[in-house]
Amino acid sequence: MQSPRLLLLGLALIGAALLLAESLAGVRSEYVLGVAFVVVVFVFVFVKTEAGLYLVLFSMLLSPEFAISASRLAESRAVIIRLEDLLLVAIALSWLAKTAVNKELGLVATTPLNRWIFLYSLATFSATLIGYLLGTVKTSAGFFYVIKYLEYFVVYYLTVNNLRDRPQAWRLVMTAFLTAAVVSLVGAAQIPSGQRVSAPFEGEIGEPNTLGGYLLFMSAVVAGLALETERVRLRALCLGLLAVMAVPFMFTLSRASYLGAVPVMLTLTVLARRRLLTATVVGALLLVSPLLLPALLPPPVKQRIVSTFQPERGQPTVRVGRVGFDPSTSERLMAMQAALDGWRQRPILGHGVTGFRFMDAQYARTLVETGVVGFAAFLALLWVVLRSGLASYRQLSDPDGRGLALGFVAGTVGLIFHAVGANTFIIVRIMEPFWFFAGVVIALPALREVEAPAPLARPTPVLGYSV
Repeated sequence: MQSPRLLLLGLALIGAALLLAESLAGVRSEYVLGVAFVVVVFVFVFVKTEAGLYLVLFSMLLSPEFAISASRLAESRAVIIRLEDLLLVAIALSWLAKTAVNKELGLVATTPLNRWIFLYSLATFSATLIGYLLGTVKTSAGFFYVIKYLEYFVVYYLTVNNLRDRPQAWRLVMTAFLTAAVVSLVGAAQIPSGQRVSAPFEGEIGEPNTLGGYLLFMSAVVAGLALETERVRLRALCLGLLAVMAVPFMFTLSRASYLGAVPVMLTLTVLARRRLLTATVVGALLLVSPLLLPALLPPPVKQRIVSTFQPERGQPTVRVGRVGFDPSTSERLMAMQAALDGWRQRPILGHGVTGFRFMDAQYARTLVETGVVGFAAFLALLWVVLRSGLASYRQLSDPDGRGLALGFVAGTVGLIFHAVGANTFIIVRIMEPFWFFAGVVIALPALREVEAPAPLARPTPVLGYSV
């Protein structure tokens, strides 16, 4: 009886394989590889969910990119997929499947951010849907980008849903620090080329602003930990990592990142437990900076900062009083003005994602694409993230946890300023580490320390003797 069943099963498998092979014959090989990658990760993460977190952490800034379409968006940019995009899709599907099988697992953990993540996601989706109906969003790339925005929240929920105890959280944090060290070393190796340093696997045209934002955030997290920890070895490790990240950070020549560094230092100064020491050091640096910085900063960095206020003849120039700006800064300021004009046309829900011209300025872009509704939801989400980070900082009693929360809050403040000149909060290579650390910091107060094993029971005395 078994032989006919096995024969039928074998024939069915062979037939399915032939049909699959025939259907894939006309499909581009990269699509097939992408589907295969998603399936493998799906199975792997379904068996061991924590492995998905490690995969995400190692893929941050270390995964390649490729174009899946030659079509152009409304903002004249090709549709780009990174390996971590496929990774996050696979992890999300695996987590949904696992929660469907195991009813005891919640789909998403209850956190202070849930309501605001939902409202921001709903506003973005609704604005883009209306943009399709009104004709401002002209291609499927609009919803493609919306899905990419929602991917970042997958990292957050994957983190808060799967953290069990503090040692596990610290293992993941150290993995993120290791990734930052590797990225920094790869960036430092680019300096002799004379080009602006960008993240690995950025394609032909790098994005130094992206690497600058990433290093700004990671430096803030590491600095907060260095300030609060009482372990000498950990402080030395953090200071060494800061030194490694500082070099490529400077050579990104990202003025938005330089701008964000100042509020990071001020936030650390105001909130750190060693406030007096930190304020003294920062104050001394500010006093001597006009004398030391011109001598210490590399020439390309000094030139990049000075060039901000050097208009070029024949190029568009924006002036504030007598001060004129270079073409790049002027273009951003003019884009912001165009965004305000576009927002007045559709003030409630905007033009939809990709429904307006491209601009490298987060706040202007959010306002014109999602209107006052999406913009308010976005600002509310940022506020709740900051408030939750501060709450964790005040609740945590151990110095290491407090340092991590302090660094996260300072890093968030830095990214808020970085977003003036970049699309910071929709860039996958900045948002993946941001939402990972958001999940860790918000979950940390509720995580237990691993309990020491219970002592062996004492032998029961019998007639005055132990047996």
